[in-house]
Amino acid sequence: MTDSVTKPEQNNDETKTGAPVFRRSKNILAVASGKGGVGKTWFSITLSHALAKAGKKVLLFDGDLGLANVDVQLGLMPRRDLNDVIRGRLSIEKVIQRYEDGGFDIIAGRSGQASLSALPSQRLSMLRDQLLEVSDKYDVVVVDLGAGVDRTVRMFSATAIHTLLVTTDEPTSLTDAYAFIKLGNAAGVSKNVSIVANAASSPAEGERTYKTLLKACENFLKLSPQLAGIIRQDPKVKDCIRHQTPILTRSPNADASEDVEKIAAKAIKILQGAQKVSALNN
Repeated sequence: MTDSVTKPEQNNDETKTGAPVFRRSKNILAVASGKGGVGKTWFSITLSHALAKAGKKVLLFDGDLGLANVDVQLGLMPRRDLNDVIRGRLSIEKVIQRYEDGGFDIIAGRSGQASLSALPSQRLSMLRDQLLEVSDKYDVVVVDLGAGVDRTVRMFSATAIHTLLVTTDEPTSLTDAYAFIKLGNAAGVSKNVSIVANAASSPAEGERTYKTLLKACENFLKLSPQLAGIIRQDPKVKDCIRHQTPILTRSPNADASEDVEKIAAKAIKILQGAQKVSALNN
């Protein structure tokens, strides 16, 4: 990442050569996946909860407007959501909702609305800038990105100080996770990505999933993304989603709960390290 990208005074979205330039946050963690169905939103919710339990002031931003389901998984019916911000009816601060059971704040999306990727670039940039501004009021902002690699996903991933890429051992999931890293590498942001191996039948299987992706990245991209953590396959996950209750509330001692809490502790260290590097660069 060059200094022209990381300096906070850089506000342009393109350089004179047409290459994208992104403002970087100091505390935004993006959660991404190459494909849907790998547990990304569940992980975003549980990570936010774990960070809050660790004493952090946390905001969870549902960045998948067209298929938003953070509110669904938590059994919420928000009166205000991201669509109100996009339409210019409310500022982003006005749609923040407190989720008392988890001890963190939420900006909900609205399922069934036009995708964020369909927004004009200027409006999308304005939304990103509002998120950057409100992020100053939190220790950590977790952005649950849409699945895939469209321009919205790439923009918010590039804006984040670090991205946690969720994958499973399914070949399509691994292939799409590799595609995400490859495209990020072309934009110069893949060094800020680490891997979460979800729904692993065992820690050893999770390691194999990670090493499969790592080998492809090393062979073809000359990159070595780190392992953020392994989440074991756990029937309590489906149970909690079915009951629209966070796993750290309903089953705090479950294997998956323990695994995400370990990732949260590591994420705090990642943030601290990235913030030190950012401070040195600036």
